[in-house]
Order: sequence, then structure tokens, then C-alpha cells
Amino acid sequence: MSCCDLAAAGQLGKAGIMASDCEPALNQAESRNPTLERYLGALREAKNDSEQFAALLLVTKAVKAGDIDAKTRRRIFDAVGFTFPNRLLTTKEAPDGCPDHVLRALGVALLACFCSDPELAGHPQVLNKIPILSTFLTARGDPDDAARRSMIDDTYQCLTAVAGTPRGPRHLIAGGTVSALCQAYLGHGYGFDQALALLVGLLAAAETQCWKEAEPDLLAVLRGLSEDFQKAEDASKFELCQLLPLFLPPTTVPSECLRDLQAGLARILGSKLSSWQRNPALKLAARLAHACGSDWIPVGSSGSKFLALLVNLACVEVRLALEETGTEVKEDVVTACYALMELGIQECTRCEQSLLKEPQKVQLVSIMKEAIGAVIHHLQQVGPEKQKEPFVFASVRILGAWLAEETSSLRKEVCQLLPFLVRYAKTLYEEAEEANDLSQQVATLAISPTAPGPTWPGDALRLLLPGWCHLTVEDGPREILIKEGAPSLLCKYFLQQWELTSPGHDTSVLPDSVEIGLQTCCHIFLNLVVTAPGLIKRDACFTSLMNTLMTSLPALVQQSGRLLLAANVATLGLLMARLLSTSPALQGTPASRGFFAAAILFLSQSHVARATPGSEQAVLALSPDYEGVWADLQELWFLGMQAFTGCVPLLPWLAPAALRSRWPQELLQLLGSVSPNSVKPEMVAAYQGVLVELARANRLCREAMRLQAGEETASHYRMAALEQCLSEP
Repeated sequence: MSCCDLAAAGQLGKAGIMASDCEPALNQAESRNPTLERYLGALREAKNDSEQFAALLLVTKAVKAGDIDAKTRRRIFDAVGFTFPNRLLTTKEAPDGCPDHVLRALGVALLACFCSDPELAGHPQVLNKIPILSTFLTARGDPDDAARRSMIDDTYQCLTAVAGTPRGPRHLIAGGTVSALCQAYLGHGYGFDQALALLVGLLAAAETQCWKEAEPDLLAVLRGLSEDFQKAEDASKFELCQLLPLFLPPTTVPSECLRDLQAGLARILGSKLSSWQRNPALKLAARLAHACGSDWIPVGSSGSKFLALLVNLACVEVRLALEETGTEVKEDVVTACYALMELGIQECTRCEQSLLKEPQKVQLVSIMKEAIGAVIHHLQQVGPEKQKEPFVFASVRILGAWLAEETSSLRKEVCQLLPFLVRYAKTLYEEAEEANDLSQQVATLAISPTAPGPTWPGDALRLLLPGWCHLTVEDGPREILIKEGAPSLLCKYFLQQWELTSPGHDTSVLPDSVEIGLQTCCHIFLNLVVTAPGLIKRDACFTSLMNTLMTSLPALVQQSGRLLLAANVATLGLLMARLLSTSPALQGTPASRGFFAAAILFLSQSHVARATPGSEQAVLALSPDYEGVWADLQELWFLGMQAFTGCVPLLPWLAPAALRSRWPQELLQLLGSVSPNSVKPEMVAAYQGVLVELARANRLCREAMRLQAGEETASHYRMAALEQCLSEP
């Protein structure tokens, strides 16, 4: 068999490849070529390689390109099987006068023919050829060799067919195909455009696995694409805008890539564009904002102007899309604009190291206010049948981000929308699994097939918590929230989220947003305790909440790294205990005693005596655990001290319990061991409040304080009320 005959037999693969557009019935093919059956029979009966080669050549001559249908291809496969192509792919000895790749080319051509059948494309005998096929993509050879080019085309045909099967992407990734495709693209040899297309498909299907298996190679492709994007002066830059989001890694984006991407986007968005040119650029910018925040934007005048331009364009796009009635909303583009608006909100509210100057912030806030007005208008039109659409979720998200920072503007419109927001949050809370799915759909809609970067919260209520925290301080919005049942919903939500942090759950894998959400719920409840105490007393959901706080705090205060949450729980529980003091649950039950013991632990461990060089007296200082969070904690601590003081006269058992904990004695001992000048007046007032109420409530407390030099300490710190109380019998 000559080398030319082998090449001719290889054309059978081309016939199979081109057959996808033409599938006549088998009997029609036979009527046009009555000898095909005889040649197929010869192929089946071939006893050695030479006979199989000859039969393949006969079949190739009998069947013209484009005339093979699916059934005929399958019959050819039944006649050939996988054994012969397997030997062709692995043989290292070619016939005299033939290049060594010719046999492999024929084997790949046969596989390409077979892979036109989706069932065969997923066959184990095809899947186990993936490593071999992947090596062909980067093999060196004459770039002008037609046979080599044909083999490369057939290889891509096989790999693309495998990628189209349900488990194909996983097998390709495991077989090293991603790295081979990256190297083939970077080499810019024959077929490199096919390598990029297949890479895009694999990243879209299994991004995380691709990056896990081939991160260095994918980063090299990203560097190349980013550099091309930065240099592009023709329409290719708009095509790259659509490709680049898929190649951004789930971890850190290389700084040189960020520079190139920002420079390219700045040139595009700074020009007059049509919507088809601008929209991919906005979506790429949104993807970068979602993954990197503002880190990809340079510091300085050029960066601040670019950021202002981004946010401005996003707001204009949102208004055009949502204010005009009767026009179809491009939801993917508008959702991307929401991400850019979120970036604008973050930068406008950043006090230190903001990219924006104050005049720019004022201008952008005004522009974003108009866009948020359009979002509110859109949400007002949403009926029950559309509440589960991803775009509605995205619109609620951007409104929640705005309300977290700004509730004074658009107050009337926000109040009118509050009933809808409560109902929407309740609907998604009650269908939590659908809410999580919606979150992923929003990420897909807005950014990319998967969403690296900060996790998008999986429920609408968490998005709204910061805004509701601000609104519960104001009379009008608070009354609406109460009327619509928001407090009861928040209690249920808090209890559900708390379960995620309870013993038996791995809290190390929980996103930070869960704990932040619990803290924000506590802040809302604190607002209600202060502004609507009657609600706390009459609504049964707060009794359930109080029971959870009492049973949870003892374990919480012992957990490292959760001091801020413990402070919220302790302070909220103490304030609620004042209002619910007649509840049977607070009458010295084990749960109530455990709660107050834990609250005392939290309040008593905040400060210690610390020696200072060159001074005989120590000073009052924050304990190590409290130092790092005191800025966020101190308001809660002072409020907790005040609330504990208020509980003492209402709960007769509390003063003896505090005495048994030795808190009053240790507090006086601490004050006696430090310089009075090191204790700030507000600390003196807080300590005196607790000591006075304990002394008034219980004779044994007064005696214990006297034994601890209480009168002398009170005199040193000018605690007149305590001094007088201890002087009484």
C-alpha cells in the first residue's frame, strides 16, 4: 500500500466530517452507489492491515464526500471498530517513503468520522485517546504540510465532539487538553483559532476545574489576550471584550493584565460608540469590578476620571432601559451596570484612599440617585408572576446597596416600595432553595458563567438588612415595616441563620455574610427595642428570640474570633430582658442564669490593669481580645453596661448571682490597682452605675464591696452615689 493510498483512505474521515449537513436514508445512498455494500463487506472480512487499507480505499472511492449519513457512518464503524484506529494512532513505524505522522493522521481521520455520532463521541475508546489527541495539537512539524494540517483539523473535530457530550468536558480537562489548547493558541500555529474556541467552551462548562488543572497556562493566555486587547485598534477589540470575562481567574488577576484591560476599556468607553460596541465593554468592566473591586483602576487623576465615566455610563444605561416603557430591557447589560453602580456607591462612601475627589462624589451621588429612582419605578411595576425572575433579584440587590448607605433621598418613593420589598423578601425566604438559585442566575446574567469574587448573597432579605437597619430609626418607615410584618420575618430569619452557626455545623466554611447578617439583625432589633418597646412585649416572636439569645450566649462568648457577634447578642438580650422581665423564662431559670453569667463575662473582661514603664501605678487598658474590635464594640459595651444596670432591680435573683460571680469585687479590685487618671469619665460612670444598683439591691453585695475597700475606691474616683450607698447600713 503506497503513501498516496493511505492519504486517499484518510479522506473517508473528511466525508464523515462533512456529512453533518446531509443525512439521506441508507437505502438512498445504496441506490446511488450499489457497490458500497460489497466494499463494506470486504472491510469487515479484512484479515490484516493491508486488506483493511485496501478496503478503506475502496469505500472512500465508492462514497463521495457529503454522501455519508449517520447510519452509514455507523456501519463503517461496525466494520472497522476501534482496534485498527488504535494501532494507527500508536504505531511508530510508517511505510517506506511516508512521513511518520501519516498513519496517525489516518487514525485521527477515522476517529473524526466516528465522533460525528454523538454516541460514539462519548465511547470509552474515544475518551481514552484524549491524552494522545491533545499531544497532536502541540506537535512540531512543517506548518505547510497539508496532511499535518488535516490531522490537526480532525483532532479538533474529535475534541469538540467529545466536549459536546455530557461528561466530555471533565474527561478533556483530566486528559490535559486545557494545557494543550493554551499552548496551541499561544503558539499561533495552524488551527490556533480553533484552540481558542474550544477553550471558551470548556471554561463556560467547567471553569473551576479548568483553572484547577491548568492555571499557569490559562494565565498565559489571559496575558496574551489582555495585551492584544490593549493594543487592538480594529473591531477585534470588541470581540475580545466578549471573550475576556471567561479568562479571568477565580483567584487574583495578574497586575499586568489589569493594567492592559483598564487601558483598553478606557480607550473604548472614552469614544463615541453604538450599543453593540459599548455593551460588551460595560460587561467586561462589571466583571472586573465584581472580581477585583476598584483595585484594577489606577490611582490618580486618570483613574478617578475613568471610574466616574464608568459609573456615569452605567447610570445612563439603567435610566434609558428602565424609564422608557414599551422597550425590551437588555437585562444582562443592565445587571452589569448595577455592578458598576455598586462600585460607585462603595467609592463614594469610602473615607480613606478613595479614587474619587469630593466634587466627583457629589456629582456621582446625584447621578446614581436618578438611576436608583428608575430602579424603584421598575420594581413598582413588578407583579407576583415576575417576582422570581433573576432581573428582579438583581434590581433589589442594587437598591439594597443604595439603602445601606443612603435613606434620606427618595424617601417617599422608598416608603411606597417598602410593602413590596417585605413581601418579596418573605416570598424568597419561604422558598430559600429558589433564592439561592436566583442568586446564581443573577451572577450568570450579570457577569459570567460562574461568579468569582465576593459571594452574591443567596437571599433577598440579607440584601435589605442594612437599609432596614437605617429605616427602623425613622418613624414613618418603621411603622410601615411593622405593619407589613417585617419584625416577625426578621425574627424567623435570625433564628434560621443562627442554626447555621450552632454546634454541629462547621462554621469555618460559612461565608462572612452569615455572621454580618446576624449582627445587622441585632442592630435592627436594638432599634426596635428603643423605639417600639410595646412591640417587643406583645409580639410572641420576640419571646422566641429571647429564648434563643439566652441559650446561645454562654457558648458564643467562649468562641475565639466571634467577640463582635457575642457583643451584639449580649447587649440585645440585656435590653430585651428589661422589657420582658416578668416572663417566666427570666425568673432565675437555668437558661436565664447562664445568659447573665455569660453577659457578665463579656462585660467584665473588656479591661485589665497594665503596668507602664517608669510608673508605680498600672493603667486601665483594653484586654488583648478587645483591642482589635473596640472601635466597633465600645458602643455596644456601654449600652450593655447600662442595660445590665437596668435589669438588677427588675430581677431579684440577679444581684446575688453577680456576687457569686465575684464581678463587683473584681471590678473594685481592678479600679483600686490602676491610676484614677487612666480611667475615662464615661468608664467611671458605667462602672458606678452597675456597682450602685448591685449595692442597692442586695445587702450582701454592699458588705462584699465594703470589704473590698469600696468606699475608699468610690472616694478616689469621685463616685458620690456609690460612696453614699455604701455608707448606709
